[in-house]
Amino acid sequence: MSTPFYVSPQQAMADRAEYARKGIARGRSVVVLQYTDGVVFVAENPSRALHKVSEIYDRIAFAAVGKYNEFENLRIGGVRYADLRGYTYDREDVTARGLANVYAQTLGTIFSSAAEKPYEVELIVAEVGSAPEDDQIYRLPHDGSIVDEHGSVAVGGNADQISSYLDQRHRDGMTLAEALKLAVESLSRDTNGGERTLTAEQLEVATLDRTRPQQRKFKRILGRQLSRLLDEHATADAGDAADADADEDTGAGEAGASDKSTKGKGATGKGDSEGESGPLL
Repeated sequence: MSTPFYVSPQQAMADRAEYARKGIARGRSVVVLQYTDGVVFVAENPSRALHKVSEIYDRIAFAAVGKYNEFENLRIGGVRYADLRGYTYDREDVTARGLANVYAQTLGTIFSSAAEKPYEVELIVAEVGSAPEDDQIYRLPHDGSIVDEHGSVAVGGNADQISSYLDQRHRDGMTLAEALKLAVESLSRDTNGGERTLTAEQLEVATLDRTRPQQRKFKRILGRQLSRLLDEHATADAGDAADADADEDTGAGEAGASDKSTKGKGATGKGDSEGESGPLL
C-alpha cells in the first residue's frame, strides 16, 4: 500500500490563501471613500445588470470584488440577516459591525474547511452615521478577518497601488465631486504607471448620503447626474490648466519688458547684473 501524500496544515492554508488572492486580483477594483455628506462607492463595472455595489439596509451598503455568484450569495444572506434582525428587534439594531461579524464567520468557516475551495471574494461593508466621525467601513478579505478602515479603501485588481494613491490624496471634508474625481483618478491608473480614461458607462457609482430625508440613505448615481459630476471635475481641471498657461504668459511678458528696460545701462553696471539675474526667475 502506498504512503499517503502529506501536506502540513500551514502549507495547505497558504496554498488556499494564494488561490483566493489570485482570483480576487483578477477582478476589477472597487474604491470606497468618505466625503462630507457620507460614503461614496466607485467600481469599474461596464455591466448594467450585475452590480458590485448594493444596498443591504437603511444605512448600510455592500461592495465586493471577485466571483459574482459567490459574493451575490453573501449579499443575499446579508439582506436576510438584516431584515430578520430588524423585524425581530429594532431597525436600529441592524449595524455594519454586526453584519461584518456574520460575514467573517461565514468566510472563515469556508476558508478553513478542506471540503470546499475558499471563496474568491473580498467584501466591504459600510454604514453612514449622523456625523462623519460615526461612519463605519469594514473590509473583509477571503479568510474572514475584519479590517476597520477609515477615510478610503480599495479592493480587487491592483488594490495596493490604488490604496497608496488614495492615502496620499484623500482628506476630510471633501465634496462628492472631489471624492468622485479622486476615485476615478485612482481607478484610471494601471499597474505600469500609465493612465486610462474611464467614462460614465464604465463606472458603477453609489452613495450613502446622510442628508437624505428618508430612512434609506442608499442612492445610485446614474446617467446624466454621473456624467455631470464627471464633467464638473474635468472642466475644473481644464480651467486650472488655462490659468497656469495665462500665468506663464504673463510672466514671460513681464520678463520681456524687463529685458527691454535694462538695455543701454551696461555703463553703470546695472544692465549686466539685472540681465544675469533675469533667466533665474
